[in-house]
Amino acid sequence: MGLSAVYGGTRMLKIAVYGKGGIGKSTITSNLSAAFAALGKRVIQIGCDPKADSTINLLGGQPLRPVMDYLRQEDEDPESIEQISKVGFGGVLCIETGGPTPGLGCAGRGIIATFGLLEDLKLFETYRPDVVLYDVLGDVVCGGFAAPIREGYAKRVLIVTSGEKMALYAANNIATAVRNFEDRGYAEVGGIILNRRNVPGELEKVRAFADASNLRIVGDIPRSDDINRFEDEGKTVIEGDASLPISHVFLDLAQRLLEEDAAQAATGADA
Repeated sequence: MGLSAVYGGTRMLKIAVYGKGGIGKSTITSNLSAAFAALGKRVIQIGCDPKADSTINLLGGQPLRPVMDYLRQEDEDPESIEQISKVGFGGVLCIETGGPTPGLGCAGRGIIATFGLLEDLKLFETYRPDVVLYDVLGDVVCGGFAAPIREGYAKRVLIVTSGEKMALYAANNIATAVRNFEDRGYAEVGGIILNRRNVPGELEKVRAFADASNLRIVGDIPRSDDINRFEDEGKTVIEGDASLPISHVFLDLAQRLLEEDAAQAATGADA
């Protein structure tokens, strides 16, 4: 079940972004989507959070109606991807799973229902993306929130953390959970993205965690007023000013991830 790394002749870099709530997953994911798009890639970003705000900075600050809202409000299932998506900056196709009515139902089931619908609508055959990014809620990997890695939708997991104690605790839980899936051929941890909060000794703390967990720090995102400034305008920094140093951090990370994926494909490491 699920999707292979190559679909219909088109290779996809498929990444799920996890981390502690409030750690900046959506900011990281949307800026990475914009960076991949700026590098000429065809990108899909799927927000897997009931708040449905993952893609807002790719859409000029305008919220996207979540799939679960559509299913509750309409008499029929959507007949096309266009009914449950919007095209954002750089041509990024944006989709939000949403969730149940607050206080009712399981948010994870919203992800499972959405993924089933996307398969029925043949999203990947139709759009043929180069990169798919999943922005996933939660400090732990369980239930529907594990669907991006358990069902083959994502091949790599990137864990966003700062040097704060609870962020590292969550990162450890996520890494442990993903590794419990690895022997079944599911996604694997591709590394850590340090989203700096400027706590004392932050880099040393995250390096120590990475070394103890046998993980790489694949990205180091400095605190930046430019990120906040452009988010107030409903933009990523890539859209706001691609020449800024912070924009180059995301562009360099996107390029590195593409190169690593190409190298893995050449060696058959993820076949």
